[in-house]
Amino acid sequence: MKSKKAAMEMSVGTIVTIVLLMSVLVLGIFLVQKVFSSSTGAIDSIDNQVQSEISKLFADEDLSLVVYPTSREITLKKGDDPKGFAFSVKNRDVEPTDFMYEVKAEPSFDFTGRCGSTFSQAKANSFLLTNTGSFSLAPGNSLGLPELVKFIIPEEAAPCTIPYKLQVYKGQNMPYDGTTIFVTIK
Repeated sequence: MKSKKAAMEMSVGTIVTIVLLMSVLVLGIFLVQKVFSSSTGAIDSIDNQVQSEISKLFADEDLSLVVYPTSREITLKKGDDPKGFAFSVKNRDVEPTDFMYEVKAEPSFDFTGRCGSTFSQAKANSFLLTNTGSFSLAPGNSLGLPELVKFIIPEEAAPCTIPYKLQVYKGQNMPYDGTTIFVTIK
């Protein structure tokens, strides 16, 4: 009789333990889901803010090229996720126009003197995820979604500030607008 009672108490204890563990598991899954959904919402919010800021820049001034961040200075950490800058172009022509852009390290920059003896323009350009692109714009229109230029900085990169030239061309080779972006590697 006593062994049946002990078995009954043990099975009730086991059931209570299983119920409590399942509750903790469900609560844990719920919290993880909430954290991931809020981080996705934050990324979408940042993307919308960048688009909003670029639209404001076009509305406030008579520009054909805007860059975000407006300071044109970016600080990147070695080994971090790809980061960079966004830009948009406004077609000031009266005809639909095809545009091309190119981003590359400023060739006149003293790479070896400022970033180390093994650093070169080719190495600086290798940090770019993509360095060219193209798009078409109707007269008076600007890009609905800004173009993104991202950098991947390897762990072995020398800490320094590198000027990159963003050049936008009308058609294949007619310069339209451009600017310099300063990328600081830490």
